[in-house]
Amino acid sequence: ITVVTWNVGTAVPPSDVTSLLHLNTGETNDVDVIAIGLQEVNSKINKRLKDALFTDQWSELFMDVLSPFHFVLVSTVRMQGVILLVFAKYYHLPFLQDIQTDCTRTGLGGYWGNKGGVSVRLSIFGHMVCFLNCHLPAHLEKAEQRKEDFATILHMQQFEGRAASGILDHDLVFWFGDLNFRIESLDIRFVKYAIDSNILSQLWEKDQLNIAKSTWPVLSGFQEGPLNFPPTFKFDVGTNKYDSSAKKRKPAWTDRILWKIKSPSVGLGVGGRRPSRGVLSVSQLCYCSHMEYTVSDHKPVAAIFAVQFASKADKPPVEIYVADEWSRPEQAVVRYKMAAGFHRSSWDWIGLYRVGFRHPKDYVSYVWARSDDGERCLEKQLCAQVMFSEEALPKGKGEYILGYYSNTSSSIAGVTEPFQISLPRSEEGSSPTDSSGSSSEEEDDSTLVLLAPKSRSPSPGKMKRHRSRSPSLAKFQGLILRPSSRDRGTSRSPSPQSRRGLPGDIPTIHLPQEEPGRCGGKAKEPGRAADSQEGSSFYKTVREQGGPRRASADNPLARADPRNLGLLPALRLEMIDQAMGQRRESVDQGYPCQRMSPTSPPGCSSSPKEGSSP
Repeated sequence: ITVVTWNVGTAVPPSDVTSLLHLNTGETNDVDVIAIGLQEVNSKINKRLKDALFTDQWSELFMDVLSPFHFVLVSTVRMQGVILLVFAKYYHLPFLQDIQTDCTRTGLGGYWGNKGGVSVRLSIFGHMVCFLNCHLPAHLEKAEQRKEDFATILHMQQFEGRAASGILDHDLVFWFGDLNFRIESLDIRFVKYAIDSNILSQLWEKDQLNIAKSTWPVLSGFQEGPLNFPPTFKFDVGTNKYDSSAKKRKPAWTDRILWKIKSPSVGLGVGGRRPSRGVLSVSQLCYCSHMEYTVSDHKPVAAIFAVQFASKADKPPVEIYVADEWSRPEQAVVRYKMAAGFHRSSWDWIGLYRVGFRHPKDYVSYVWARSDDGERCLEKQLCAQVMFSEEALPKGKGEYILGYYSNTSSSIAGVTEPFQISLPRSEEGSSPTDSSGSSSEEEDDSTLVLLAPKSRSPSPGKMKRHRSRSPSLAKFQGLILRPSSRDRGTSRSPSPQSRRGLPGDIPTIHLPQEEPGRCGGKAKEPGRAADSQEGSSFYKTVREQGGPRRASADNPLARADPRNLGLLPALRLEMIDQAMGQRRESVDQGYPCQRMSPTSPPGCSSSPKEGSSP
């Protein structure tokens, strides 16, 4: 397990963090879990609004750097400028369960989150482990305040379940962050002399945290490796020189990493013996700072631990069976078997991931894990089976992994080994369509399609790279923007909202050529889409038995404004991009789209097949 802590001082991330994470070294091959704690991430109001819509820059950086090494983001939690990220190798994901997060504010008497602690707790191979990232009060004289805040964090953070409700109830706790402990008594000139002369041991006995570990009951049992690296605070930004400002702050080891093993006296069995899980051992292999990073006035600190469990849960909750290669669409069959006691949900799904995926929602396509005999398979320990549709499969050659995502535990409960997909690439923009559907796709410039409000989707497609840039979209989960069929062929963000087959007689509204600009602009402002109560009168089908007719500009239906459609959020409003914009200029007549039908081709708002892109 690698643990990293860094007070980034609101800085922009550096271009490379491979040395900080000890990547490209022999140590990386053996690392299974990486926990990264950041403090003072830029949390000004404009930055927080952007981060609320998109993943923050620091998390993006670490995901980008770690994914080529097969690390996947397991969990993350943020409290203003305090962030905690936990990564693990993809093949460990089924054995990381019961994942929960918590945060505690201690700034301004508990009302402000600039100080406090965030935590991620999880079961690793059946053993409860907690990562706690803290930012405690600053300044030399605030040692007692740091003690009280830490005690508050331990008391306030509680988790669900009987396995480990409090932080100290876990089998293993990693406590790290900008703990802000300083060096007492010694003059700044002597401190700098000891640093320059590499006699750091003379500073250890005056370190406030070293003193507190032997005097504060709340720190009983916490261990730390020797401080064989220079104090990590405070530096002039952009340099390796200690503070040269007028304040001339004394150097200190503010950034620390500690751990605590649950006391053997807790939960003794019959005869005073430890339960069968045995003794847990932790060895610190590395504890160092990284002077090469100068974007902040703090230096990052990293530690690598070897954790020895007495036992290991080696059977995943879900086992997935798949062929070594998919060279034909009919080979895309997935068989899976759920372990006894597994909490199956109708919201579970199986994702298809490229090797090197970043997080559980970073899939290429997915299929719902809903076989008709799912409950019977679970009870009798039989294999269930699902199949990816041809449209959902990636074209070309590549290595992929299947993962079973459990909605109950919000984690991946089963993965496969990498396997090959080798499917021929289709020509750009080509798709099998019949003559009835092609005219609408080519001629129609802005079609409003009313979709049935029957989606049972838990929104597994809520990926960071595909979030809407409009904050108001979150208010209407049914409102989505859909690209044209030409774009759908390259989309890698399938929305589960499009999974269900659509009824065949859902009406469509065609807007004439004079309106597409207006319609396209208004569709991006769904925040006021439910203002009108009279919009339901507009829902009529603009088509006749004898063939399509033109909708006149005087027809109120032709001027239907998305803001006036009063059925939201039961309505799902989809925009089809321009397909043949230039050709429309020479066309005197608009054609309404065909009625929705599960058998309609994808060229004209057909019912999305399971696992396909919206």
